[in-house]
Amino acid sequence: MADDVDPELRLRQLRSRCRTFAADVLRGVDAAACALPTPEERFAATRPAYEHLIREGFLRAALPVAVGGDNHGWTETAVLAEELYCGSTNVAMTLFGTVLGLQPIVAAGTDDQRTRLLAPFLAGTGAPLAAFCSSEPGGSANPAAPPPGDGVRTRAERTAGGWVIDGRKKWVSCATGWDSTGADVLTVLCRTEVDAPPAASMSIIAVERPVPGLALDRVISSVGFRAHLLPEFSLNQVSAPQDNLIGAAGAGLPIAGAAFVGASALVGMMAVALLRTAFDHAWRFAATESRGGVGPILDHQAVGYGLVDAKTSIEAVRALSLRACWALDTGRPAAGELAAHAKVFGSETAVRVITDLMRLVGVDSYDTRDPLGNLLQDALALPLFGGGNVGVRRRGLHAVLQRPDWDPRSTAE
Repeated sequence: MADDVDPELRLRQLRSRCRTFAADVLRGVDAAACALPTPEERFAATRPAYEHLIREGFLRAALPVAVGGDNHGWTETAVLAEELYCGSTNVAMTLFGTVLGLQPIVAAGTDDQRTRLLAPFLAGTGAPLAAFCSSEPGGSANPAAPPPGDGVRTRAERTAGGWVIDGRKKWVSCATGWDSTGADVLTVLCRTEVDAPPAASMSIIAVERPVPGLALDRVISSVGFRAHLLPEFSLNQVSAPQDNLIGAAGAGLPIAGAAFVGASALVGMMAVALLRTAFDHAWRFAATESRGGVGPILDHQAVGYGLVDAKTSIEAVRALSLRACWALDTGRPAAGELAAHAKVFGSETAVRVITDLMRLVGVDSYDTRDPLGNLLQDALALPLFGGGNVGVRRRGLHAVLQRPDWDPRSTAE
């Protein structure tokens, strides 16, 4: 899409492209994939749709113009997220897991690193994957915990040839790749400065596929996102060249934090997509089903008011999430706070409202042939990942309130 196109027109064109692709290509992918027995088979079944998404340029559309992509900001990424998640939550999660995996390189990589490491993701061919390897078994809620806390346990040691990484990671989207030899690029959060204070001891190192020393311990069979790959794996003497250090040694935490700010705003848009899909189903059900009465149940005030409240929630979550993305795009000081609000409010609203819509539909929503149960299972993940809403409240919002220079009116500016 040409850079000189009016931004509003560009957004409308992008939404139209995404909506058409979701309807023509992605719809039905999740149902077919999730009918397979194992997580590995389900993930593999989504590959043709993911490859089609790559060919159509949607990964390029999520990578900034500054690094060779077609993206003009988080607001465009939000449109991508809403429309693609409405088609296939699993394929969209694979796409945005890859975008998150590349964020440290986009934000803090050198020109050489960007040119070299991002090339497969800008080519528009194949099925390239990237993964941001942050979470670990036992939790990573306190990555910089001082002794006797563990914090991040994965370590990287300098050698004559570069870095050697040892540790374990968990819940990292697509990290082991399509064939268990690793995603095309892993950005690994690890301790490199053993004598530095905990907050200054972590770095991010890029590891390129194939990854000798990567061992898949198991693929998690998750409650939701059933056709998305969530591995638990080990890094055993995994090597990376010296020039694959992203940013400065010891600067990993701020780089990781910046990557998750944008991701938090996008969780709100994932919630919008799930809510939209659930609402469309419940509304059509209410408009056509009488449940033994004399007219559609939509004529009952309780049903109508319930649908009105659900629609209001969708619009509120979308507005907050888009506002957070706009704040990120325009460099507003309150962008991080707004992104955290979008993550918490959007994710918890999705769980509550989809549950309410199931009550409107009734016991038929408990049948796996009805989409609402699967949508609720996907929604349950949103308050749990990306640090979890308990952690987001504590580190992303409570900490903001404690700053002596915080102004509660800053988000209204």
